[in-house]
Amino acid sequence: MTMGDSTALRASDALIVVDVQNDFLPGGALAVEGGDEVVPVLNRYAELFASHALPVVATRDWHPETHCSFNDHGGPWPRHCIAGTHGASFSPELQLPEKAKVISKATRIDRDAYSGFEGTELDEWLSKRSVKRLFIGGLATDYCVLNTVRDALNAGYEVMLLLDGIRAVNVHSGDGEKAIAQMVKSGAQALRYQQLTQDGLIQASA
Repeated sequence: MTMGDSTALRASDALIVVDVQNDFLPGGALAVEGGDEVVPVLNRYAELFASHALPVVATRDWHPETHCSFNDHGGPWPRHCIAGTHGASFSPELQLPEKAKVISKATRIDRDAYSGFEGTELDEWLSKRSVKRLFIGGLATDYCVLNTVRDALNAGYEVMLLLDGIRAVNVHSGDGEKAIAQMVKSGAQALRYQQLTQDGLIQASA
């Protein structure tokens, strides 16, 4: 699918909102530049999916206080998204449907997990609902979005990458763009909200 094309939702689609948590937003412990800009965009996607009774999933880092990814325990990151804290909470501006499924990841002290599939029930939960295609956006493009997309593709899902609903950490300049290129090369299809058609929105599952 090219960027000029439109697409239509199917009954076998689901939305995955990746790690839109306070610590990844401006002012947070591990802030992603422009991270707050994805919130209103993802709210539009979530409203659309909920209005058609399609599943919405929100993943979150849910770390123990001594998690292995933290600088003071030999990891690459400052302390962030500690379970039960304000930093680990979803953005107060994020409007998830009441029935949204929350997936907590990286909950073990000794193991990190960038992907929403790693060490979680996500694949099983989606399979039980006959989901075949995932629309994925959130934070951050070059880490948790990238790895969630990779695992989704490896698990056999079609993936639509929400270009207007992602932002990158960019530890190194250009990391975000490289991650997008990797995801597309691996089979993800990139789109923006306006490409979703409004007529005949729900199609029969393929």
